[in-house]
Amino acid sequence: MVSLLVVAAVAVPALSETEYEYLFTAWVNEYGKSYETSEFFNRFNIFKANLDLIREHNAKNDSWTMGMNEFGDMTWAEFKASYVGGTKVVPREYLRSKNYPEKTSDIAVPSSLDWRSKGAVTPVKNQGQCGSCWAFSTTGSVEGAHAISTGTLVSLSEQQLMDCSSSYGNKGCNGGLMDDAFEYIIKNGGICSEASYPYKGVQGTCHSCSDVATISSYVDNPSGNENNLMNLIQVGPVSIAIEADQSAFQFYSGGVFSAACGHNLDHGVLIVGYGSLSGKNYWIVKNSWGATWGMQGYILMIQGKDECGLALAASQPRV
Repeated sequence: MVSLLVVAAVAVPALSETEYEYLFTAWVNEYGKSYETSEFFNRFNIFKANLDLIREHNAKNDSWTMGMNEFGDMTWAEFKASYVGGTKVVPREYLRSKNYPEKTSDIAVPSSLDWRSKGAVTPVKNQGQCGSCWAFSTTGSVEGAHAISTGTLVSLSEQQLMDCSSSYGNKGCNGGLMDDAFEYIIKNGGICSEASYPYKGVQGTCHSCSDVATISSYVDNPSGNENNLMNLIQVGPVSIAIEADQSAFQFYSGGVFSAACGHNLDHGVLIVGYGSLSGKNYWIVKNSWGATWGMQGYILMIQGKDECGLALAASQPRV
């Protein structure tokens, strides 16, 4: 990441046109961007507006920071159209979910937990400009359950879910639900590896492959209950849906995220652990926008506020 693009939390001096040009050139070179002449100045002006947004936020000295990344030449509307909106509108009956887990309120929990360090989380993936986040959230939690059960971590196929689970209610790049994908895996008898059924970023024709992981069931978190979510994460990674249609998400770069986002769930992600930073308790959330976004593909989201609706439609597969 171009180091000059994240500015310290101080009063924001105006940048000169020469400074904008220098930073844009450095950014273009870092991310290998190229434009037609007619598009160049449009993208340059969008970059400038985004950089101003980042600098203004960081001057507030909030608990979280923003930083320039590969999405710097996209307006919020463009980014939202391409990367947000990958979960179906979640109906109230889904939020009252029927697959509640067994009572676990008396579980003693450690002060921190990170399933990445326990070999239950694959490297960060990239959904590209396709609303397939639901598939990545699904594979993430199933990868975790399989690894914890067998001791072997295998990257699983989002493309299979996109191509083959339409009859369960999922719609490829146009959104889906993690529970619907769990239903497909259960009824199909398993899911294949990423290597045998690689990601294309567009919905295609379902074809056969050899299953490498199975689940027998899944449980749903009682809507909005973060205490129970803490119990679920002791078992393994948890699929969640959040409202990510806030411009803050486009350039999040670090710290404990606590912003004015609502509960209109539109993006599927994965909780892989939790911890504390500067007195703020957080969830460790794996995204699917590539490793150049956020904290190498992750975001820390504050606990105790049902931030962005993260506890409203959480669910977890069981082997």
